[in-house]
Amino acid sequence: MRMDDDTQDAVVIGGGFYGVAIAIYLARERCIKRVLLVEREPALLTRASYHNQARIHNGYHYPRSFTTAYRSRINVPKFVHDWPNAVKRNFTSLYAIARRNSKVTATQFEYFCRNIGAKIQPAEPSIRRLFNLRLVESVFMVEEHVFDINQIARWAEVELPKNGVRVRFNARVSAISPGPNQQLLLEVRSKEGAVERITSPYVFNCTYSGINHVAGDALRTDTVLKQELTEIAMVMPPVALQGLGVTVMDGPFFSMMPFPARGLHTLSHVRYSPHFRWTDDPRIDPYQTLAHYDRATRVDRMIRDAARYLPDVLDSKYVDSHFEVKTVLAKNETDDGRPILFEKHTHLPGCYSILGGKIDNIYDAFEKLDEESFANSASKE
Repeated sequence: MRMDDDTQDAVVIGGGFYGVAIAIYLARERCIKRVLLVEREPALLTRASYHNQARIHNGYHYPRSFTTAYRSRINVPKFVHDWPNAVKRNFTSLYAIARRNSKVTATQFEYFCRNIGAKIQPAEPSIRRLFNLRLVESVFMVEEHVFDINQIARWAEVELPKNGVRVRFNARVSAISPGPNQQLLLEVRSKEGAVERITSPYVFNCTYSGINHVAGDALRTDTVLKQELTEIAMVMPPVALQGLGVTVMDGPFFSMMPFPARGLHTLSHVRYSPHFRWTDDPRIDPYQTLAHYDRATRVDRMIRDAARYLPDVLDSKYVDSHFEVKTVLAKNETDDGRPILFEKHTHLPGCYSILGGKIDNIYDAFEKLDEESFANSASKE
């Protein structure tokens, strides 16, 4: 079955946070009239945008990547301003530095935070007593928030139709090729097998782990990517930890953060959350890899190791786990940097691939898009 041909001014592939935000940006800020968002799932924001720590990074996590930390410091106030209903601050955020195997000392971490202008102060004695101080050098109170992805989904439900963005669910882009009159020709295939032919001068690939798996090899990035099949455990923390967000760093340690969308905490561990890794390869479909994985939890190992540093973790109640494929730039594996990927495909003029490592650096993507000239955009009044 083949639907009628369609013409769009821009097509965005991927209904995660980046795809949704960029589709709205194109319509609202660049005044592009006909924007189509294509999402392979039956709903928006249900994959990597949902299956993460829900942390709004404020720089603390990246003492070995000054650029990433500094960009977070710039972007977070914008995010808090633009999505106030999604930002949750009703907890105390703590960063603890391990005495052994940490890549930074407490003194270095404190200096780093002050250097990027991030708030930091020693934790109160009552909080310090929660930690095993034989293994923890110092504990700091910081200013870091989390987001409620359900609130962002509600925002998307309002803003997409308000700005005239059409959404095609349960569909994927199966082919992209040069079309007539400097247009791109796309085939959008539904789960039922129906094919819709679309022409558009611009395509924005925001499919995250599937970024190199759209339309075969047509949109492969020049940048080498790494994939991780990861597990984030969802737990109900004991009373002593319910009002806290805890990160022990910087190395093979863990985080336990509030997850507002479910009223639980996430528990993730640098050693045990990644179940396996691979260099992104067109022959290995990340979606199929995840679909066929047995998803045997490693939560027991996460809890046991975390409890060495924060003993009350042992009293957490495990609920379930979120499994997802996480995508990072291979060049940043050693320094933990999380820059965006923004590539223009020279063999398909008008085609872009965009990947973000954190929710706050959507503004880095906006800045890149601000530099682009789109022939079918209008000046904003």
